Amino acid sequence: MDRPRRRKQMAEINVVPLIDVMLVLLIVFMITAPLITQGIKVDLPRADAEPVENADEITLVVSINAEESYFISLGAEEDPQPVALERIQEDVEKILAQNPAVPVFVEADESVNYGVVTRLMSTLATAGAENLRLITQPPAAEL
Repeated sequence: MDRPRRRKQMAEINVVPLIDVMLVLLIVFMITAPLITQGIKVDLPRADAEPVENADEITLVVSINAEESYFISLGAEEDPQPVALERIQEDVEKILAQNPAVPVFVEADESVNYGVVTRLMSTLATAGAENLRLITQPPAAEL
């Protein structure tokens, strides 16, 4: 009597459909990721950061006081005058066109609304300021 031959089972996984699915997902994420990203790139200071020592470098400081008035100063300007937000964009564009390496600092009173600071930072980013830096006071020394 002949016994029927048993077929040897194949223990392989066909990965071609999995590769196809992964490529489709990769393309979907590559297309949608830039659309989801919003906001302004800001280099925030760390709590234990040391003060920046750039005595020789000219800096551009844009300030907002408690009355939500904007001020712009380049270098060691003593008494800046209030400026409209649209004028800040024009001035920053001109300054950065002449010297793109000028660091841009944002200084705001702590009582100022977050939306006002965000509007200023968005205006500065539109003007071409890529690396915005926030000016803060060091924490009070604990006794």
